[in-house]
Amino acid sequence: MTDVQPTPPTGRRARGGADARRTMRGSTEVKQAGFIRRKIKPYEPFSDEQLELIERNAETVLQETGIDFYDDLEAVQMWKDAGADVKHSETDKLRYRIRFPRGLVRSLIKTAPREYTQHARNPANSVQIGGNNTVFAPVYGPPFIRNLDEGRRYATIEDFRNFAKLVYMLPSLHHAGGTLCEPVDIPVAKRHLDMIYTHIKYSDKPFMASVTAGERSADSVAMAEMVFGKEFVDQNCVMTSLINANSPMVWDGVMLGALKVLARANQACVISPFIVAGAMSPVTSVGTLTQILAEASVGIAFTQLCRPGAPVVFGTFASSMSMQSGAPTFGTPEPAHVLFGAAQLARRLGVPFRSGGGLCGSKLPDAQAAYESANTLWPTLMGGVNFCLHAAGWLEGGLASGYEKLIMDADQLTMFQAFAEGVDFSENGQAMDAIREVGPGAHYLGCNHTQANFEHAFWRSSLADNNSFEQWRDDGEKDIVVRANTKWKQMLKDYVAPPLDEGIDEQLQAFMAKRKEVLPDNVS
Repeated sequence: MTDVQPTPPTGRRARGGADARRTMRGSTEVKQAGFIRRKIKPYEPFSDEQLELIERNAETVLQETGIDFYDDLEAVQMWKDAGADVKHSETDKLRYRIRFPRGLVRSLIKTAPREYTQHARNPANSVQIGGNNTVFAPVYGPPFIRNLDEGRRYATIEDFRNFAKLVYMLPSLHHAGGTLCEPVDIPVAKRHLDMIYTHIKYSDKPFMASVTAGERSADSVAMAEMVFGKEFVDQNCVMTSLINANSPMVWDGVMLGALKVLARANQACVISPFIVAGAMSPVTSVGTLTQILAEASVGIAFTQLCRPGAPVVFGTFASSMSMQSGAPTFGTPEPAHVLFGAAQLARRLGVPFRSGGGLCGSKLPDAQAAYESANTLWPTLMGGVNFCLHAAGWLEGGLASGYEKLIMDADQLTMFQAFAEGVDFSENGQAMDAIREVGPGAHYLGCNHTQANFEHAFWRSSLADNNSFEQWRDDGEKDIVVRANTKWKQMLKDYVAPPLDEGIDEQLQAFMAKRKEVLPDNVS
């Protein structure tokens, strides 16, 4: 944890105590749809025998090839004490090759929970991660933004605030996410403070910690403690955060530093190998799944070495690759196979699963973006993903956060939420009274059953145009991107911030100011 303590508010008594936190967490300013409780079975294309083969191969990789740990002597020593075989690199004094006896890693994972709650400061927005649940979170990490008015440009903290407000107002996004875009107008070593504060100030949905350095994760925990209370944070998950392996088969000091801080604080880590198949894993789906399982299981087990019982998620980000250009490709069949297989492996391992999203390589929110995103989101839902990062707003292979794309994706997510409800087999769903009333040769438009159900009988898009050609023409021949542009601008005009206790707000701002005094302006 950081040595810098928050400065108490001055000028009046702070109201940031336990009572204020309970009141603040109880605010319900914006009605949300709630996370998805799937009533449909996941698609499981791999047989038990095939999954067992992948598991055996992964154990062989861990035992014979091993995983490199780089620039973290504490982590190396922890594995050595746990019974792993550690060899120091002869050419790089910071690198250690660790090999794991069969069964060691899986035995450590047994203490990880199958399911956990991530608490939001508004309890109505808390999410359950694992089981039959799916949580949609927005785009994460791009340095650029794109909108219809300005095109593509570097992101700023104002963009970050805009995306935070929009995500807060979109019911189909159950989670505020993390790095919605990189605010490049703030120094790298300081911007995490503004990002975490933005999530707390402008939304009351659950959010992610900063993971770009261990001390930034510690700052995230410290700020969360101001909001929820230190004891509450120690005993409950209030942040679910992304920890990437450095594929192929390396865990580096930056990610390990963040992992240790968060796991020891009882905060959830999403352990995600980042794979572009053909460059960072074998070109085959089974070979990729083998490597993913080896990398992820070691990261998951390490969280349990840090704190047994800490919540953790088996994650994977897998894309295919253009063998002509070397660029990642999205919405293709092979990553879908990997997603389905990894989801099955995660369920066999007994931990929640992260993957999928509205992924695309398109530079614009065009037909390519729509096709590729749909081809990634369908496997996400059908595969049984529990935590879906990048569900809305992703463009250009993750280089840009799109304003219009966020709105378009969020609209489609409401459709996936409706699909996950499954089919109604109640008396009303059977509709026998309607069939009896209408009989042969008539129509159902005026029957009692239709009149009673028409408002909610079918999912409807809030963006798609289903009017006649003449109506569309007379309305200005607007395409869906123009309609999305109009919508996000109106949403920002209508935005009202959820209440935040003034005493807690002052504590957060004082903490940020204190930290910024000692943090440099030019460190990556």
